Amino acid sequence: MTLQSLSQLMLQAQQLLTQIDQHPQYQALQIDCDVTLSDVRQFFNTLQSECQIKGDRTH
Repeated sequence: MTLQSLSQLMLQAQQLLTQIDQHPQYQALQIDCDVTLSDVRQFFNTLQSECQIKGDRTH
């Protein structure tokens, strides 16, 4: 099994979040929760920044 780099996985996750956010079924939901897609995006942005600072050693 080949492992993808962390940066590749973060990119895929962010693309998936965008697709979910734009999906009509998701937009039709009336969700009231403490964590939003924007919060999750911010998490991935922070994680990506940390990887760039410390170096992505998974390549």
